[in-house]
Amino acid sequence: MSYNFEYIDIILLAMIAGFIFLRLRGILGKRNGFEEKVKTEFKQQFIKKVIKENFNKENFNEKEKFVFLEGAKIAYEIIIKDFSDSDNKLTKCKSLLGEKIYNQFEEALKEREAAGNFAETTFIGINSAKIKEYNKIENNLVVTVCFVSELITCIRNKEKKIISGNPEKIKKVYDTWKFSKDVRSSGPNWLVVDIVR
Repeated sequence: MSYNFEYIDIILLAMIAGFIFLRLRGILGKRNGFEEKVKTEFKQQFIKKVIKENFNKENFNEKEKFVFLEGAKIAYEIIIKDFSDSDNKLTKCKSLLGEKIYNQFEEALKEREAAGNFAETTFIGINSAKIKEYNKIENNLVVTVCFVSELITCIRNKEKKIISGNPEKIKKVYDTWKFSKDVRSSGPNWLVVDIVR
C-alpha cells in the first residue's frame, strides 16, 4: 500500500508543477523569436512618428519638448550603437544623419577598418537629455540637445588586443548634438547635422 501512496504523491507533485508552469507561461509569456523584431519595429515607428513630427513653430511647448526628446534619445542610441559596433559600417542610422556628419562617421570607420581595428561597445543607457537651444535659421529649425550617457567600450586590433578603452569599466559620455529640419521639405525629417566638441 505504501508504494501506492508514493505513486500518488509523485503524480500530485507533477500535476502541481505542471499547473505552476502553465500559470507562469501565461503571466510571463513565451519567447517566440520575434521579440527583437518587435523592438526594432517599435523604434522605427517611434522615430517615424516623433523625429519626423512637423514642428514649424518658433518655440516648443513643454509637451512638444518631451515628445521630441523621447525621439531624440532613440535616435541617439541607434546612432551610437551603429557607429560603435564591430562591423565598421553604418547600416541603421544613415537616414538620421545629415551629409556632413554621415561623411565624418564614414571616414572614421574607414580609417578604423584600414587599421584592422574594431569596436566593442555596450550601450548602458541615457542618464539625461536636455534641449539647450531651439532656433529657426532661415528655412531650418535647429535644436541643440545635450546628452549624458553611459557606455562600456573599447577598441581592439585584429589580434583582439585592446588598444584603447576598457571592456570592464562604465564610461560616462557627454555629447551635444544639433538636430535640424528644413521646413520646406515635403517629408520633414529631423537629422543630426553637427556634433559640438
